[in-house]
Amino acid sequence: METSCQSPMPHSPWTMPSCSLTQQPEVSGLGALLITNLLSAIMTSQQQLVGSDLYPKDTNAFAEKYDFIVVGSGSAGAVVANRLSEISDWNVLLLEAGGDPPISSEIPPIFHSLQETDVDWQYVTEPQEFGCQGMIEHRCNWPRGKVLGGSSILNAMLWVRGNRRDYDNWAAAGNKGWSYEDVLPYFKKTEDFKYHESDTPGAETYSEEYHGRGGYQLLEQFKYRSPIVDGLIDAAQELGYTIRDVNGEKQTGFTLQHGTIVNGTRMSTAKAFLTPIKDRKNLNVAKFAHVTKILIDPNTKTAYGVEFRKNNEKFVALAEKEVILSAGTVNSPQLLMLSGVGPKEHLEELGIPVIQDLEVGKNLQDHMQVVGPAFMFNRSRSYPLDNKKVLDDTYEYLVHRTGPLASIDILQFQGFISTKYAHLDVPGSKLEETEDLDYPDVQYQHIKFPLNDKEGTKRVSHVTRFTDEIYDAVFGIPNSKSEIYIPLTVLQRPKSSGFIKLRSTDPFESPIIDPRYLSDPRDVQTLVEGVKVAISVGQTKTMVDRFETQLNTLKIPGCESEEFGSDDYWSCAVRKVATTIYHHVGTCKMGPRSDPGAVVDSTLKVHGVRGLRVIDGSIMPAVVTGNTHAPIVMIGERGADFIKDDWLK
Repeated sequence: METSCQSPMPHSPWTMPSCSLTQQPEVSGLGALLITNLLSAIMTSQQQLVGSDLYPKDTNAFAEKYDFIVVGSGSAGAVVANRLSEISDWNVLLLEAGGDPPISSEIPPIFHSLQETDVDWQYVTEPQEFGCQGMIEHRCNWPRGKVLGGSSILNAMLWVRGNRRDYDNWAAAGNKGWSYEDVLPYFKKTEDFKYHESDTPGAETYSEEYHGRGGYQLLEQFKYRSPIVDGLIDAAQELGYTIRDVNGEKQTGFTLQHGTIVNGTRMSTAKAFLTPIKDRKNLNVAKFAHVTKILIDPNTKTAYGVEFRKNNEKFVALAEKEVILSAGTVNSPQLLMLSGVGPKEHLEELGIPVIQDLEVGKNLQDHMQVVGPAFMFNRSRSYPLDNKKVLDDTYEYLVHRTGPLASIDILQFQGFISTKYAHLDVPGSKLEETEDLDYPDVQYQHIKFPLNDKEGTKRVSHVTRFTDEIYDAVFGIPNSKSEIYIPLTVLQRPKSSGFIKLRSTDPFESPIIDPRYLSDPRDVQTLVEGVKVAISVGQTKTMVDRFETQLNTLKIPGCESEEFGSDDYWSCAVRKVATTIYHHVGTCKMGPRSDPGAVVDSTLKVHGVRGLRVIDGSIMPAVVTGNTHAPIVMIGERGADFIKDDWLK
């Protein structure tokens, strides 16, 4: 097959070349991985058109000193580098351990295929005692972006801000300037929010009071949705839920999600915040630059630079004003501890001189999702993956950037639900007030697969680390009988928390990651109630009549002794099939000096160390109610303004 490509807007950050197929390949023998393999091959051939000039050039020659050094170019770091380099008198060095995003990362639905590649740190947790019981070795995968744009290259592109109470609680804990009223302007500042008449239902609720125009981060609703999404919309309404903008006035209800996507391609923070400024003379970006240590004067406790490795060579970069850690929830605490900032006892065990004794690496939080139970649907009219349709969809995407491949159809519809335990998180509230509180404790999403989609189901199962027995029960057996859709029940405010520690003093060795999933039984109780709601959606008259839905009652291995559908059964199943949804935060907790667990203050300065800040998701005192990418971008915006306030005003 040959292709011809044209770029209608040369080197534009917002569009990719349109291609036409000059010869159609034969369809025989093409499997379910055709989408990934074919698109990756074709779009890689376009790299010369869009890749080489899309991102800032790599820096190999370094100045004697910089005003600011930013470590990490992810969801926050790219924002910080952009905003600091707005000041033409400041010289900014951005250090990234990875390189440019692969062209295949532009294609929304194949984001799972980027895990366990060179753009992923490929972390795994320690064996879990209470959770991840259905995973190989009881370990969960922890993909993290090692690439320009960080985890915004690997994620599902959903833009969810969280609940207003999340931020008001941060402020009430002593973090001045972090209430919902304080952070809303920063969400709006960063956004270029697009909505259209076709963004229904709920379009009428997209108010400029809550959404911004003209920012760097372009946001659109996914252009394509399959019939099952429309069915789920009607099913949610049948159950009495409102279809609304969950980033607006209220959060409880269901929504057709907006995402970091434009013209059918991913809008990562690398593309949103670095591409438009790639030629700024005062911004230097060093790729494949692995920072190994923050340089801190032990006498004055002042950060003055960093050490890093690039091309197997050791470099030192000096900062006249500040070093900013935006390396993420795993790497920011790792670097702090390697540099002598962390729990005294832990550092002394490893022989690291202690500069500042802080609870770095503690307070690790994450959202867990229960995968299943599956619903078999369209049982009388299920068909295997159609190779011709795959080719048609591929052609449509390459030519027009539309169709199923321009969307993450499986995740774009989601809901926020309050279980009977939601009121417990709001002091003074009562059970009967749960819905009125508008502080949901469970998020609903879903995935789906055509009949006998072994490649697709096994890929998802593989990155989840499910054992073969769990795969058969959750995916394999029901999918061999019909199409399946699988609700995902996501815990929003976990009571369990874990930690990150150094495994050794080697900066290239992965740290110890122990989230201690489900160590607090209250998390299991909430997830059990959430699963019941997810099942009720699939059992509505709407879904049964329209899609012939039938719940898969095959028991999860290890839970056979419990009655299917009982609380004891779901409690067992939750511990087997609940896994990470990649929302890791909290390991450099923000809080006042009076908080013994705090690592940074409300302006994100590291307590007791001058010239050093942490600006990324690790500073969250508590994980937000919703996906974490949008809040981390906001943290980048907020943190950059704190720096400007200190040095300009």
